Amino acid sequence: MRASNLPVQAAARHDPAWLGRLAWAAVGCVLLWPMLVLSEFKPWVLLEPGSLNPTLRFLGDFLPPKVEPEFLALVARETWRTVAMATAGIALALVLAIPLALLSVRVLSVSGLTGRMAVMPALLRQAVRALLIVLRSVPELIWALVFVRVVGLGPTAGVLAIALTYGGMLGKVYGEILESGEAHATTSLLRNGSGRLQAFFYGLLPQNGAELTSYTVYRWECAIRSSAVLGFVGAGGLGQMMDASMKMFNGSEVATMLLVFMALVALADRASAALRRALG
Repeated sequence: MRASNLPVQAAARHDPAWLGRLAWAAVGCVLLWPMLVLSEFKPWVLLEPGSLNPTLRFLGDFLPPKVEPEFLALVARETWRTVAMATAGIALALVLAIPLALLSVRVLSVSGLTGRMAVMPALLRQAVRALLIVLRSVPELIWALVFVRVVGLGPTAGVLAIALTYGGMLGKVYGEILESGEAHATTSLLRNGSGRLQAFFYGLLPQNGAELTSYTVYRWECAIRSSAVLGFVGAGGLGQMMDASMKMFNGSEVATMLLVFMALVALADRASAALRRALG
């Protein structure tokens, strides 16, 4: 009897909560299985001859990548256009997100200093929050499809799509960051006659500036990835060029653009990490 209890006692010494973790893992598997069945998740289809042979032929066309100078110059131009589209989209998103975030923050409401907010400020705050929900609930790919119809093919549609979706995301997270910060300095400024912008710049921004900037840089990095995907619906940049090469079954060109895009994302990741360290 003692020997049979040794493994249980040893597990309890290493991780006292092992039984609860095991139970939650079992519950997770039970919940996940019907979801996988409903989504028709069948990864073994990739190993069937009818799927494996075309996949191997397609991947074989990737080698060797195309490295002709004229093609590389074209890829470099479209890569720069992709970065410009992401940066311009984030800049417009900031123009949209910052005022919406300030309007949605309760701590900057003068009427909320005494407890319950007045009716009009409360309704305005809820309307702004609803607008942020609408903006971020529509994926940038859908916005790009809409704007391609409106303004035609090109980077303008991608910039506007990133601006709207990321404006909603940034505004929502900015508001949460400002709400979760220490509000004593801000409320003291407001109680002593300070304006809302003064209370923001001298109360909220100094203690939350690093976190706000870090999240903005992270979203810029995500926008670079999104701008390449938006190219597949005609929004310009490296994605549109890659889509054209894939339709022509030119694997060597696709391989070159994939390598360039991976290098671009790696550089953006390094740049954002360096800026976060500098801000930290």
